[in-house]
Amino acid sequence: MNLNKEILRLALPSILANITVPLVGMVDMAVAGHLPGGSSAAFIGGITIGTMLFDLLYWNFGFLRVGTGGLTAQAYGRGEETGSILRRALRIALLSGVAMIALQWVIVQLAFLLVDCSPEVRQLASRYFYIRIWAAPATLSLFAFKGWFIGEQDTVRPMTADLLVNGVNIAASIGLSLVIGFPGIALGTFLAQWSGFSYCLIAARRRYGYSIALKSMICPSVPVIADTGTKTEATETKDFGSGSFFQLNRDLILRSLGMIAVYIGFTIISARYGDLMLAVSAILMKLLMFFSYFSDGFAYAGEALTGRFIGEGSREGVRATIRGTFLWGIAVAALFMLLYGLGGVPVLRLMTDDSTVVDAGRAFLPWLLLMPLIGCPAFIWDGIFIGATASRDLRNSTLLCAVGFFAVWFAGVGLMKTPEAAIHLLMAAYFVHLAIRAGYLTLRWPSYQY
Repeated sequence: MNLNKEILRLALPSILANITVPLVGMVDMAVAGHLPGGSSAAFIGGITIGTMLFDLLYWNFGFLRVGTGGLTAQAYGRGEETGSILRRALRIALLSGVAMIALQWVIVQLAFLLVDCSPEVRQLASRYFYIRIWAAPATLSLFAFKGWFIGEQDTVRPMTADLLVNGVNIAASIGLSLVIGFPGIALGTFLAQWSGFSYCLIAARRRYGYSIALKSMICPSVPVIADTGTKTEATETKDFGSGSFFQLNRDLILRSLGMIAVYIGFTIISARYGDLMLAVSAILMKLLMFFSYFSDGFAYAGEALTGRFIGEGSREGVRATIRGTFLWGIAVAALFMLLYGLGGVPVLRLMTDDSTVVDAGRAFLPWLLLMPLIGCPAFIWDGIFIGATASRDLRNSTLLCAVGFFAVWFAGVGLMKTPEAAIHLLMAAYFVHLAIRAGYLTLRWPSYQY
């Protein structure tokens, strides 16, 4: 096997899919900002708050992708049937999605106890939520399918699913908004998620010979995956028993909570310093996360190959994967340092035509250069540990870095005399959290005998 070719084969489709993600949000904002019959600010606010509610809900189910991917990759390496892993993940996804639909009114009421906005924005955000929530079973199932495909060393089908979802989302949201107005944006997302779910059902059958019945996903007593190809239905091994599966996912849920605390904390804190600093912080975070869309492609490759080689019992394969993914990650980091260094101001102008925001953002551009240096090891190690299903250390690293983020902030906030100084401290806290994450995982890996 040419490992570099294998890494690129797995990474490039994920990168292509990832870079379409921000495009959807930009289109939704643009559509909302040009709708007739109301305030553009209110429409954009409704989309923003409504989307944030789903982010808060769905981030808690990230384990459906991460846990499924790691377990599947290891089973793939051992040459075992992986249908039972997908079955369990889809069952959790569908039942959780149905529960969200049943509790939708309660979720909205609880959310607006914490979110302060105008009555008009609240009404629009609620309308958006009540339509899009009906796609919850599909959205959560897509997490499970993506993890399973990656574990099967296949990143083309997740890429195709993402491109389909994002393409349908953009086209349907624009088209439906012209017909029915603001609700069309949410309805477009609803149609996109179910389109992606349908594609994954078909792809699983055609590519892997699995026939998947929706009824059997929800009812455990009915077999969910019947092998129609060359594989044989294997009994669930000890590695994939319910106890191990739920222990893994418990750790990954706690990991998600730590990540949510940092990213939501970043937004809430920056909002305290006025609209200008909030706008600057939001743009900086989008630019920082743009790097992660590329590095995550190599993290996914590291996840798939690490799990596969662990399943095969190949220590040299694991070590070669770590070397290879880090070398590619470093190359991407160097490219982004050049991009951020030379193109910072033009990129700011691309994000906004408000000269006040651009001028205020100039002072914070040096922070962008730290993202590739610190973010690269944090993201690549994440993929390696996911492939190794080392959930305890993933959990601990994220909880520790959340503690580090808030410790830096609260230790220094009393010394900050201006809003600009406070945002510099906030950026420092963010990078401390990344450094803790990277450092902890680097120190912990030698304890694993791979």
